[in-house]
Amino acid sequence: MTVHRNIRLLSWFNFFTDFKLYAPVAIIYFAHVTGSFALGMSIFSISMISSALLEIPTGIFSDLVGRRKTVLLGSLSAIAYSVFYAVGGSFWMLAAGATLDGLSQAFYSGNNDALLHDSLSESNNEHQYDEYLGKISSMFQAALAISAIIGSILAQWSFPLIMWLSVIPQIICFVLAYRLTEPGVQKKGSGNIYAHLREAIRNFITNKQLRLLSASSVFGYGFGEASYQFQSAFYNTVWPVWAIGIAKTLSNLGGLISFHFSGKLLRKYKALHILVADNLYCRIVNTVATIFPSVLSPLLMSTTSLFYGVTSVARSTLMQKEFTRGQRATMGSLNSFAGSLFFGVVAFLIGFAADKVSPGRALLILQIFMLANLFVYWKLFKHQKTVPVNPE
Repeated sequence: MTVHRNIRLLSWFNFFTDFKLYAPVAIIYFAHVTGSFALGMSIFSISMISSALLEIPTGIFSDLVGRRKTVLLGSLSAIAYSVFYAVGGSFWMLAAGATLDGLSQAFYSGNNDALLHDSLSESNNEHQYDEYLGKISSMFQAALAISAIIGSILAQWSFPLIMWLSVIPQIICFVLAYRLTEPGVQKKGSGNIYAHLREAIRNFITNKQLRLLSASSVFGYGFGEASYQFQSAFYNTVWPVWAIGIAKTLSNLGGLISFHFSGKLLRKYKALHILVADNLYCRIVNTVATIFPSVLSPLLMSTTSLFYGVTSVARSTLMQKEFTRGQRATMGSLNSFAGSLFFGVVAFLIGFAADKVSPGRALLILQIFMLANLFVYWKLFKHQKTVPVNPE
């Protein structure tokens, strides 16, 4: 059956997508090659800005041409970017890899959630979207947990080794993508990409609930991902390189547990209550860990991942209810477009701040700005907690 086949393949696809041995020490590697934290974080910025610029056309491509073809192109781009990262040697080589990295992310972002949703819709199981999304997304965290501990140990001997080994999982992703089946429920558009895009944008303009959810997603991704990618630079001030993988692995295991049980948690607790609790807990923990840096700081900061999975699924589930079927991937890509642009700016600024002050103080400053989402959640509470699904 298409739904079960696609879910199995998507689970392993997610695992190998994020099986990146360089992930726990990426900022250290990029900063070493480029010569500064600002330039090192700019590699992440280039990746996200590239993803942002390509989000909308790849989302439209998915809606008009098909989910499976979009995943295949994304996996080819992933093979290419991992090769450029492995070659390394200069800022420009890393920048080229980052551009292809962004292309790959753009192909995946709106498309893969839409592929899951459409596969479930084909068997009238779309009401189980949060349950399946949580379990499938937990594979990202499993891959990151395993690769973090292995990668940080191997990094002691050779950065090029872990970069080249990271190419292999992306090749496996292409094989898995080739075996996916196109959901029959997807309705192809007319081919008028301008009308298609205009309709997707109109849905954001006319739907206040969707606008607020999108703002929450953009702030959460931009600030949260920049903080996560930069953490290793701070960890390296209190721990040796080989130990960084321990904190990253604990963080990813927390994320795995959070994703796996997200469906059950969201049936028991209101999504917005979980989002507020996540923001408050993470701000308190990260503030304490950076104001009083010690060997315990990385362990303390890794506990924040226990909220990561359930909040990610909560946002996606709420937004998927607001998306229309004909523009599902395009609307997801519009949201990712804003989030990626925002991340690109934040990532460079946190690197710049770290060069001027210190990694710990840069992370501390970031905590203040991350409180902005509390205002968005308050607006969501005022608007309404549940809104009927938009007519399609």
